[in-house]
Amino acid sequence: MFIDATPAQINEALERAYSAFLTYRHASGKAKAAFIRAIADEIEALGDDLIQTAMRETHLPAPRLTGERGRTCFQLRDMATTIEEGSWVDATIDTAIPDRQPLPKPDIRNMLIPIGPVVVFGASNFPFAYSTAGVDPAAAWAAGCPVVVKAHPAHPETSEMVASAIHKAVVKTAMPVGVFEHLHGASFEVGKALVMHPRTAAVGFTGSFAGGKALFDWANQRPVPIPVFSEMGSTNPVFLLPDAMDTEAEKYAKMYALSITGSMGQFCTKPGLLIGVEGAGLDHFMTALANEIRQIQAAPMLHAGIAKTFRTKRADVLTQEAVTVEAETQTAFGEDDGIPSLASVSSSQFLSNPALHQEVFGPFSLLVKCQNTDELRTVAAHLEGQLTCSVIGTEQDFREAQDLLSAVSLLCGRLLLNGVPTGVEVCASMQHGGPFPASTDGRFGSVGAHAIKRFVRPFAYQNFPQNLLPDELKDDNPLNIWRIVNGVRAK
Repeated sequence: MFIDATPAQINEALERAYSAFLTYRHASGKAKAAFIRAIADEIEALGDDLIQTAMRETHLPAPRLTGERGRTCFQLRDMATTIEEGSWVDATIDTAIPDRQPLPKPDIRNMLIPIGPVVVFGASNFPFAYSTAGVDPAAAWAAGCPVVVKAHPAHPETSEMVASAIHKAVVKTAMPVGVFEHLHGASFEVGKALVMHPRTAAVGFTGSFAGGKALFDWANQRPVPIPVFSEMGSTNPVFLLPDAMDTEAEKYAKMYALSITGSMGQFCTKPGLLIGVEGAGLDHFMTALANEIRQIQAAPMLHAGIAKTFRTKRADVLTQEAVTVEAETQTAFGEDDGIPSLASVSSSQFLSNPALHQEVFGPFSLLVKCQNTDELRTVAAHLEGQLTCSVIGTEQDFREAQDLLSAVSLLCGRLLLNGVPTGVEVCASMQHGGPFPASTDGRFGSVGAHAIKRFVRPFAYQNFPQNLLPDELKDDNPLNIWRIVNGVRAK
């Protein structure tokens, strides 16, 4: 039994975090890297007990959880490598020109510095990679910010186990007490208190639009507003171009059946909208996809609340005018199971009905049938911001759809060709975030080293003597990092 944190406990946690910040903000890249690597080591040391606990709490299978734990430890170590090298601080140096006319030029040096304690809300669908030691905490620690995690109430024991690993890493690497705080809370009041606390400097969140928007609104009601980096889901539209459907419909149907239903559709990058041009090719694709969907085994969703919401939203779509059910799993399913399914609707009905534009989180996708490519472009123009967009086509399709590719690039953070959006690679080039309402700030992402930059701010040092400058900005460059010096990139 895990009890919601009291206002006093929330205040104590954030005061400890702020006290730790005053020390931890000055930790070297090597010291922070050692801490973050130690977290990965301690998570791995939890062994199979962690996987078994997560399986019981989330209904996710062991292979999926084992892979996610591996990804989590990889992204921790990858973040450690980035900050240990050090160039991520974007150091810029403009040296003085005292005899410049008509006015002398001062010495000005700039780098990114941490902003303060970061509150992170654990995600339900990724109990490791986007939760207690996930990418948001890793990025905050890398930046030099302490972290206060609110465990997701759907997997509190899993979160407690990971928290114990982090606490061990804190002790082993002599980090300041308060660099990590762990709280529980199922009520909105706990979340609001964490966001509104004056020591909170930023918020990281992965979850529903309603939850992320509430945090964003609270943060902007504070006397001193703070940034909220909410990743709030997406329908991840897929544009099916005609020549590809005429030539390779069955291949893409098999590919997308797995993408729609993998982990019972509980990925924020699940393709929830498929948009194509009517014809024999699209008919072949729909028939093949429907056949695949019918064979997908139903399975429990993460928890009863998500299962209930999935069924409600799925029913809302299926009861809209002119929506046709094309396929539903032929396997038996229980009350808390996802129901792999596919529906279709005309583009005219889709465009006139905003209810069809909403995300259905689970193993469901809606195929939108357009009469021609002009209608397909019109549908694209009426979509909201997305995490991803995908375009399926041949070389001929892409030659004829340059304007579509250009338009779709305005909608999303990641545009991919001839693939599926599920499976977010952890690397420096990945962008996991997109224009509102996919996320609250599409300028940033929550995967890879770029995620650090959510929790820092640029700071300029003017006319500082060498002994008072951080190592990143000293003339002799003791850290040997890449910098911009008088307009030239150099070490």
